[in-house]
Amino acid sequence: MAISSSILFCYLLFSLISNVASSFMYSDDRRDVLFPQILKEEAVTRLDELGKVSDANGYLQRTFMSPASVRAGNLIRQWMEDAGLRTWVDHLGNVHGRVEGLNASAQALLIGSHLDTVVDAGIFDGSLGIITAISALKVLKSTGKLGKLKRPVEVIAFSDEEGVRFQSTFLGSAALAGILPVSALRVSDKSGVTVLDALRENSIDIAEESLLQLKYDPASVWGYIELHIEQGPVLEWVGFPLGVVQGIAGQTRLRVTVRGSQGHAGTVPMSMRQDPMTAAAELIVLLERLCKHPKDFLSYDGRSNGSTLESLSSSLVCTVGEISSWPSASNVIPGEVTFTVDLRAIDDAGRETVLYELSNQLYQICEKRSVSCIVERKHDANAVMCDADLSSQLKSASYAALKRMTGATQHEIPVIMSGAGHDAMAMSHLTKVGMLFVRCRGGISHSPAEHVLDDDVWAAGLAVLAFLETHV
Repeated sequence: MAISSSILFCYLLFSLISNVASSFMYSDDRRDVLFPQILKEEAVTRLDELGKVSDANGYLQRTFMSPASVRAGNLIRQWMEDAGLRTWVDHLGNVHGRVEGLNASAQALLIGSHLDTVVDAGIFDGSLGIITAISALKVLKSTGKLGKLKRPVEVIAFSDEEGVRFQSTFLGSAALAGILPVSALRVSDKSGVTVLDALRENSIDIAEESLLQLKYDPASVWGYIELHIEQGPVLEWVGFPLGVVQGIAGQTRLRVTVRGSQGHAGTVPMSMRQDPMTAAAELIVLLERLCKHPKDFLSYDGRSNGSTLESLSSSLVCTVGEISSWPSASNVIPGEVTFTVDLRAIDDAGRETVLYELSNQLYQICEKRSVSCIVERKHDANAVMCDADLSSQLKSASYAALKRMTGATQHEIPVIMSGAGHDAMAMSHLTKVGMLFVRCRGGISHSPAEHVLDDDVWAAGLAVLAFLETHV
């Protein structure tokens, strides 16, 4: 009896796995009506082509208004025009492609992502969202439906999201949303070149007045959607190519400077040292403990409650990504150590509570070690919740796309949170936003190992197409 039960269990398990796997095998019988030449083959070719446009030899790097960034913008503009869009480049280097549809005065749907990259990047981050949108509109052009859209549709390739060159994220999208301060034009890179200089070097003459004029009128915009690789492992783990984003975590970036007493590594007794390096090490371990186990540090009081603590337990992540010392010599006790903190959570109140507790603990450790600590807040972005209606529509479009590809009834489309920042965060200050994630291998991103299956690129294009056909 036990053997028979085991055989039956194995058979049922095999059948379940086979059914789930087959539901994501894309049928050749439906290829002609699913536009694989545009949404898959051409899209993948363009991703590869754009991935070769780099300022570096041997790896991918495109930063704000760099030569490669300008070349990439020109290439994207050509593809937009190939899809039947009217194109232009604005005063902050954003590349636009627009079709007016049946009613040019109706509120427009904006679709966007970024054309810049990190250093040693993968080819899908940012680029996938731009190329997928262009491909979906090209399909509408090829079927004679582009001019029959009920409202204008505008694809935007944002000039800067990563913030690598000027350490200021969302330059492109923040300008259109009207939240980029004029002072951002005067921020300089490591070579002393300002944002204003970089634009003028590329024949874009921007003044403070023209920056303010970049802001879109909220009354002219219906909504904003963004398709992006997940940059995490959830979709791969659950076995789905697409997922709808519920919201984007809020983020704070800190710069912590610890100052002690510089001295000779061989002559200052351990008991008499004021060592900023060991203090920094203790602070970093404290940060890890706090973010792994926030309930051990935070109490149910006026600053936090049960729901906040539960949210932090599931969404709080903290990272020390940079550390440096002065004078940085092997035989010298450092006089100063500086490190960065990147702290993210979906609950803004909870994030502030963690920062408050971190600050208290940090200064106690510094006082105990007789060193000084300075904490600077370099960046703050509140969490953004995606619009419920747009999210529902994107879920329906994803469901329809996968059903068209497989011919099978699909399981519920996953709804997940984003721990990474996206242009949708800035655009949420202008209009309602929705996001769709695409599965990536191993959850790897910001790396040349970043990879999306060709069929998942195809699924993403079909989902955007279904959204445009149904809701625009």
